[in-house]
Amino acid sequence: MPTITVEGPALSTDSKRELVRRFTETAREVYDIEDIIVLIKENPPENVGVGGQLIADRQQNA
Repeated sequence: MPTITVEGPALSTDSKRELVRRFTETAREVYDIEDIIVLIKENPPENVGVGGQLIADRQQNA
């Protein structure tokens, strides 16, 4: 059973539904099977660094 893992910032429940629906739809077409697992891992901005800075710090300075 294929598993798709997505890591990123927090999403609303409606956005998660849409993301899962779209990933599942595409994977079903490619794999030609029904059962697809989608895992969403949310990372708060204070736990992610880009370019040597925390995203939380970059957002404060923007």
